[in-house]
Amino acid sequence: MDHLARLESKSVYIFREAYSEFKNLCMLWSIGKDSTVLLWLARKAFFGHVPFPLIHINTHYKIPEMIEYRDKLALKWKLDMIYGENKDALENKQTFPDGNVTRIQCCKKLKTEALTNTLNGNWPRYRMNHETGKYEIDKNTEPYTGVIVGIRADEEGTRSKERYFSPRHKNSSWDLGDQPPEFWNQFNTGFEKGTHVRIHPLLDWTELDIWEYIKRENIPIVSLYFDQGKGKRYRSLGCEPCTKTVESTAKNVDEIIEELKTGKFSNIAERSGREQDKEDCGGLEELRKDGYM
Repeated sequence: MDHLARLESKSVYIFREAYSEFKNLCMLWSIGKDSTVLLWLARKAFFGHVPFPLIHINTHYKIPEMIEYRDKLALKWKLDMIYGENKDALENKQTFPDGNVTRIQCCKKLKTEALTNTLNGNWPRYRMNHETGKYEIDKNTEPYTGVIVGIRADEEGTRSKERYFSPRHKNSSWDLGDQPPEFWNQFNTGFEKGTHVRIHPLLDWTELDIWEYIKRENIPIVSLYFDQGKGKRYRSLGCEPCTKTVESTAKNVDEIIEELKTGKFSNIAERSGREQDKEDCGGLEELRKDGYM
C-alpha cells in the first residue's frame, strides 16, 4: 500500500467511525481543494453516496465561480446541500469592506457566528431543491452534534493542535487544553450527551498529498487554483475582498505538484494570501476557540 492509499484508507475509516457513532452528522464544504477531497473521500467511504448533509457557510463575499461550482457539483452528485448565513450582519453592513469593521470582526460575524448558529439550528438554514436547483428554507432545525471538517495540521499552527475526534462545548467553543489523547489510531468517540464534536479525516494530509491525490483520482477542482494567463493563481480560497493570489504560472495539477516538490513555496505559508490572518496577530487561534473552522 503506497502513501496515498494509506492516507485514503485511514480517512475512510474515520468517516465510517463517525457515521456509526454520531446520530446528527454533517460535513462542512468550503468548496476549496481540501474540503473537495474530503467530499470525494466521503463518496468513496459510502460507495458513491454521501449519507449526511453538506453545510456551506455563505458569506456572500465568495468568488462567484466558487458558488457556481458548488451548485453544479451538488446537482451532479445529488448532494444534500445546505447553506447558512448571518443575515443580520449582511443587512446591517457589519462587514468588511462595506462597513466600519475590521476583517477579523467580519470573520467573526459572517463565519464564526454563522457557522455556530447554523449548526445549532438557531438560524434559518437553506436546503437545495434538486428539482429546481434553488434553495428553500430547511424545515429541519435539529442541531448537528457531529461535524466533519477538512482541516490539515500542516496548513496552520492552531490546526496542528487538533485531534481526529475533537470535542467542543455546546456553543462550539474549543478548549485547547481539554483534548483527548489519541494513540496508535485509537480514537475516543464516547463523549457526553450534547457534546459538539468536530471530526478531521484529513488531519495528517499535507498540501502536496492533497494535490497528488487530486491528480490520482482526477477530482474536479475549481479553476481558480490555476493560472489563467496572468502569472497568478489562488493557493487558498476564501472571501474575495480578503483573499489574494500568489505568483505562479501553474496551469494544471501537474504543474502545481511540481511547484510544491521543487520548494517554490517552502518559505511562504499556504494561507499567506488570507489577509485576515495577517491582521490577527494571534493567527486563527482566537477565532477557532469561538467555533471557527
